[in-house]
Formats: sequence, structure tokens, C-alpha cells
Amino acid sequence: MMKKSILTASVFAISSVSVMAVESPSIYGRLDLSVTHSELGSTVYSGTSGVSVGESGTYLENNSSNIGLKGKSSINNDINIIYKMEFGVNNTSNRANDSSKVFSARNSYLGVETVYGTLLVGRNDTVFKTSEGKVDIFGATNADINQLVAGQTRSADGLWYYSPKLFGLIDFNATYLMQDNYGVDGGLYAFSTAIGDKTLKKNNYYFAVALNKGISNIDAYRAVTQVKLGNIKLGGIFQYTESLKFSNMEGHSYFINATYDLFGITLKAEFGEDRSGLGGYFYKLVGQNDELTDVDISQFTIGAEKKVKKSTRVYSHFSIYEGEYRMSGIKQDIGDDKVVTVGVRHVF
Repeated sequence: MMKKSILTASVFAISSVSVMAVESPSIYGRLDLSVTHSELGSTVYSGTSGVSVGESGTYLENNSSNIGLKGKSSINNDINIIYKMEFGVNNTSNRANDSSKVFSARNSYLGVETVYGTLLVGRNDTVFKTSEGKVDIFGATNADINQLVAGQTRSADGLWYYSPKLFGLIDFNATYLMQDNYGVDGGLYAFSTAIGDKTLKKNNYYFAVALNKGISNIDAYRAVTQVKLGNIKLGGIFQYTESLKFSNMEGHSYFINATYDLFGITLKAEFGEDRSGLGGYFYKLVGQNDELTDVDISQFTIGAEKKVKKSTRVYSHFSIYEGEYRMSGIKQDIGDDKVVTVGVRHVF
């Protein structure tokens, strides 16, 4: 009787393994540190020690360093369980209230992958944010497009759907946040659709449109494009944003940029403008209220980066921010911020 039970258990165990093929998870991460001098401290990464917004200073910045674990398990030939747990790593700040907060939440989810698309549950970048593709050429630094563009949101308590690439060309994606988790009555969701390849490897073009409804207290829509012409990449993003908290704060934002590969060095240039006042730069220096109108912010950034090996690159950029607005009808100058950054990024 005992031999029969052992045999039955063995058969069940072998059957279970054959049903779900478990792949070993992979560990990955990024360390990105830079030295930055800023005239106003308006774009220095949040969490950097000693920053007084509006004052000049030189700082060591931690630019979204992180570590994570991801993988998948095959249930059968058509269905995979996928997962990711990613955490930001605070490796620079000496502030007392940050010293015990080594890790912070980033994209972490559980999902299912099928021929009909991928469904995720948990915390992730909204599809409105990821519609940017690779057009943010200074992304994850103090010159990130989020300085002028709102809606670059990572949200929790939500569901994500990503369609397969139809006809090998176009995809449709959606984010839906559980509104009761946020204590709101209206819907919180985002949609995007894209044509081409955001890495510009399979196709030499990328075009996307996206809609954000309610997430981060804004309604917004955007169009993104990027093309590759030999060693040159040209890109742009146009967005219109409305605040759901302050009806006076709305307007368009846009960026146009170019990169050029020259002898292993990538040269970069970008110009941007914001009329909404809902980006990070304006928020840090002025804030948001019912009396603000006629916001007009511009940014110009030039830079270069070089890969010293596949996993490591060095970079530098120089940014100028300037602009004006009206407070209770009175014209105000926001001041000019000049930002110089030199950094190194290592991924594993």
C-alpha cells in the first residue's frame, strides 16, 4: 500500500513539472550617479541631500538606480506566468529621514502572457508614460522630459493590458487603476497605440498616440514620433494637459530632439516648451494654485554619451531653463536655471 502511494505521488510530481516549466529568475539592476551644478536646484533629483530650491549648488545625484528580479514560468505552450519585483536604491542621500529608506517601490507585478496579449496586475508605468518610447533622450537624468511634461506616472493598484503586435506593426495597450483604492468616483485609465519599433531596430520609425484620464489628477493626450536616418535619430512629442485640481492650469507641451552617432560618441540636442505649468520644473519653483496663468517655460539641452563597454557609459549634458508666468494677473519671471551634469551609468 505504501509503495503504491509513493508511486502515485511521484507520478503526480512529474506531471506537475511537465505542466509548468519553471525558468530561473534573472537579477538585474542599474547604478547611475552624477555630479551636477545647478543655479536654482530646480531639476536636481528629489531625495538629493542639501538642495534648497532657488539657490545655487553642486550635488551628487542618484539617477533612478535600481535592482530587480524578473522571470516567467510556462504553464503550457500557449500560456506563461510572468513576474517582476523592482526596487529603487537610495545610495547617496545622507538626510536623516532617508538613511533608513534604502529601497523604494518601482515596477512590481504578476501577470499572464498569451498569444492574445499580456495582462499584468500590480504596480507599473502607465501606458501613457511608456508611449514615449525612446524619444526621451535624456531620460532618467535631471533633463528628463518630466521637467516640462506631466503624466510620467508609475501607478499601483492597477491592471495593464498589452496586445500582441498586429500584422507585426501596430499594438494597443491600456492601464486601468482600481478607483476605490484611490478613493475617487471617476475612472482612472490610460490608452495607447503605437506603430513601428520604439528601439528603431526592426523598423526605422516609431509613432504613438496616448490618452490619460484622471491618473495623477490630469487629463491629457499626446503624440510621439521618432525616426532613424542612418546615424541620425530625430524625435518629438506633443502633449496637451489639463489639471483636474486647478481649472486655470492647462496647456500644451512639446519637445523636439536629435541624436548623432560620431566615432562611438552619441551627440544629443533637445528643445522643449511648456505652457501648462504642470511639469516638475515649474512645480518645484512655483507650485500650483488658482491664480496662475500664462505659463511659458522653455528648455534647451545639449549633451554627449559614450559606451566604454556594453554595460557602462559615461555622459554629460548642459541645460538652460527659463520662463515666465502671471500670478493674479501680474507678470513674473521664473528665473534662469543653468544645469551642468557629468555622470556614469552601469547596468547588470
